[in-house]
Amino acid sequence: MTISITVNTVERFFDVQPDEVLLDVLRREGYLEVKGSCHSGDCGACTVLLDGRPVASCLTLVAKADGHAVTTVRGIGDQAHPHVLQDAFVKNGAVQCGYCAPGAITSAKALLDENPDPTEEEIRLAMDSNYCRCTGYEQQVEAVLYAAVQLRKGDKR
Repeated sequence: MTISITVNTVERFFDVQPDEVLLDVLRREGYLEVKGSCHSGDCGACTVLLDGRPVASCLTLVAKADGHAVTTVRGIGDQAHPHVLQDAFVKNGAVQCGYCAPGAITSAKALLDENPDPTEEEIRLAMDSNYCRCTGYEQQVEAVLYAAVQLRKGDKR
């Protein structure tokens, strides 16, 4: 079957099987910034935004994304034009190996879009399904708090 998904603001058409998950289709189509790890929805590495809401792409049937918008970390910002959150993760030491960073940043983006002034507890809750084995979580929380301040000051990168 052929489906249409707007990925990072570009409408794309994909030939898929009804039982395929979004993670597998995205990676097959070159969106390698979406990471797969547990394939059971437990680690958060595969988190993308589906119409602005974080989802585990390893559990989301691709057909559910038909006609919808998917945003990966590359759609949030890139190396030439990083989003404030991406800068904050680097500046606060929240990225080491980088494997979990795409999912963590997309989860944080969804939180800040909904709540521009989150508490530390709200950040931890929003990111509780994103596991990181390298940095621990303090740096990620600090990065989100820092980015929230920058965004409230008007930094719209």
